[in-house]
This record gives sequence, structure tokens and C-alpha cells, in this order.
Amino acid sequence: MPKSHALNSKENYFLPILIIGSLFFIFGFVTWLNGILIPYLQIACELSDFQALFVAFAFYIAYTVMALPSAWVLRKTGFKNGMMIGLWVMAVGTLTFIPAALARDYKIFLLGLFIMGTGLALLQTASNPYITVIGPRESAARRISILGICNKLAGAIAPLILAFYILNDGDVFRESLKLMDEAAKSIALDELAKRVIDPYIVMTLVLLVMGIGIKLSPLPKVEMEDESENHATGFGEKQNIFGFPHLVLGVLALFFYVGAEVIAGDTIIRYGLSLDIAMEKAKSFTSYTMIFMVAGYILGIILIPKVISQRTALLGSAILGLVFSIGAIFTDGITSVLFIASLGLANALVWPTIWPLALNKLGKFINTGSALLIMAISGGALLPLAWGKLSDIYSSQQAYWVLVPLYLFILFYAYKGHKIYNWKKLK
Repeated sequence: MPKSHALNSKENYFLPILIIGSLFFIFGFVTWLNGILIPYLQIACELSDFQALFVAFAFYIAYTVMALPSAWVLRKTGFKNGMMIGLWVMAVGTLTFIPAALARDYKIFLLGLFIMGTGLALLQTASNPYITVIGPRESAARRISILGICNKLAGAIAPLILAFYILNDGDVFRESLKLMDEAAKSIALDELAKRVIDPYIVMTLVLLVMGIGIKLSPLPKVEMEDESENHATGFGEKQNIFGFPHLVLGVLALFFYVGAEVIAGDTIIRYGLSLDIAMEKAKSFTSYTMIFMVAGYILGIILIPKVISQRTALLGSAILGLVFSIGAIFTDGITSVLFIASLGLANALVWPTIWPLALNKLGKFINTGSALLIMAISGGALLPLAWGKLSDIYSSQQAYWVLVPLYLFILFYAYKGHKIYNWKKLK
């Protein structure tokens, strides 16, 4: 478990929060570009809803594939060097968009997204447990909420910036394609694909500079806990990570949450277009979801832990998720879209509250536990595909039924699952 001898005062952990906050801004900027990339690549590469959602799959599946290797890398390099490497790996991913755009090859775009996800897996594996233990555990959700604001503010800005460069004429372009023959259409789509080159060159340069900045930053060094600290858990010495049901259930809850978050953020533009809302208006819908998430994080900072506990915040989030999901399914037009955007409010405090609850009392297993929680981000890879398939078969609106069981399980974890420290209690 990461620890430091002098990081438990506000004065001492302000600087790490500031530094890692800048990383979370980068996380958010890169991650929530997917919301506009999905409809963009759907047009440029002529994809179905299901095919387009492989944008999310390629990006988020990297967390599952690379989380445990990331934990190994961090043991070898330390946190600062690991974060630097993560940023540079992301730069390789953004650079991959250049040949992808020149060839208008969807597979190369997906490769670039997977490489970016690999870099983020390394960064997330380092930063989340670091910020969880850098101060009092009962206020961990508050600290993570501060970082969440950095993440989601970037997420609100990113799709608008990218949309300006690649889909500023989206409605006119889509209509003009209908009037073109195949040769003219191919040329137009080639030109559309090339629009991402300049923005992704800029992102590559920013990521390279950020990596150097992290290397030179005064980020406090943290050490690993002595294995003997596991005896302090009060549950005897566990033989392996799967002896902690509250962690395993937390991983599953986080898997469902990330799937719900990505569905809310990455499908909302496509959903708006399916309702015949103009691209000019729909392209900002992901930003609406991010703004609602920022509002949720602000509430978390104000209320946790003085007014409500982390467990209560998670319980309320799950209930709101159910209400907003059902609202989106049974309403029409822009009202339905706003219910999807409002899921940002429901989702905001789920990640910050599951982490401290799931990592509680893991002792020497906390690093492996953190890696498993990072692997749960694969929910963002798999569950949006379920939405895409249901959207192709039924409708984009009916596809949101997939959210209901996800929030039901999160509700179970908030009510009971996080307190289960022995598998026998599940019987």
C-alpha cells in the first residue's frame, strides 16, 4: 500500500492533489473525446451503431489487459517515472491517429485508442490508490471528487473543441453525402478523416511535455507497506486477493458503473441524432453530461464526510441512476436526452465512493486490489457494445434498459455488499 510519513495534513497533500489534478484533467480530455469520435468515425468510416461503439471497447479494454502489467511497471519504476511513461505511451496513441486518418482505416484508429488506454491504465493504477491513502480514508471520496472536477471539466470542454475542428459542418456534410456518387463520397470522407490530424498532433506534443513536467515535479515519494501490515486488518491473514468479498463485489460494482458512465457520456450524441436533433445541437450533449457530473462532485466535496458518509452518497447515486434511466426510457425528445445527461449527476460520486469502500482493510493486498479495480474499467468497453447491439435491433431509446440492472447492483453494493468481509455472509 502506498504510504508516506508526512502526507496526512492538508498542507502536505495539497501539492500532490494539484499535480495529480493536472493528470486527471488530461485523463478527462482524452477519455471524453470518445463522445464526439463515435459519431465522427461512424460517418467517416460508414459504421453501424454497434461497430461505432468499438471506439469505447478499444479504449477501455486496455485497462483490463494492462492493469496488472501496470502494477508491475510501477513496482519497477516508482510512481513518478511510471506516470511519465504513461503519458508518453498515450502520446504514441494520439500519434497513431495520423496514419489512421490518412488511410481512413477504422482498425488503425482502434489501435491508437487501445494504446491511449494503455497509457491511461498505467496513470490510473498509480494515481487512484495514491490519492486514496494520501490523507484520511473517511475523506478519500472528497479528494477524489476534487480530481473528478478536473476530469469532467476537461470532459465538458474536449468534445466541443474537437467537434469545432472535425464536425463544425456536421449537418451540412451529412446531407451533402446523400447527393454524391461513390467516387465523390469517398473523396469527401477521406477529407473528413484527415480533419483529426492537427488536433491529435497538438495532443501528442502536450502529452510529451506533460511527461517531462511530471518527471521534474516535486511529487512526494511514497513507499510500499510492509507485508506484516496485513495482520492489522482484523480478519486474520488472507491467502489471496479473492478472500476479500467486499473488494470482489466492489470490482463488479465498478465494472457496472463505468459501463453506465460511458453509455451516458458516449452514446448521448448518437441518441440525439436518432431523435432527429441537429448535429449542431447534439454535439454538445456529452458536455451536458460532464457538467452534471461536475455538479455532483461539488456536492461531494461539500457534503462528504461532514454531512453524509461515503456509503450514503453511493446509495443515493444508485437510486438517482435508476430514476433517471427509467425517465429517459419513458419520455420523449429533448426531455429524454436531458435524463441521460442527468445521469452525470447520478454517476459523479460512484467512483469516488467505491474506491475507499473496496480498498478498506486490504493490507498488503491493496496494490493488487487497486489493479483489479482499474481492470473494472473494462465495463466501459463491453457494456456500451450491449447498448449498440440493442440500439441496432430495437431503438437507441429502448437500448437504455441495459442501465437498469447496472444501477440495481450498485444499489446492492451500497446497501450491503461493501460490508461483506466473509463469503459465508452471502449465503
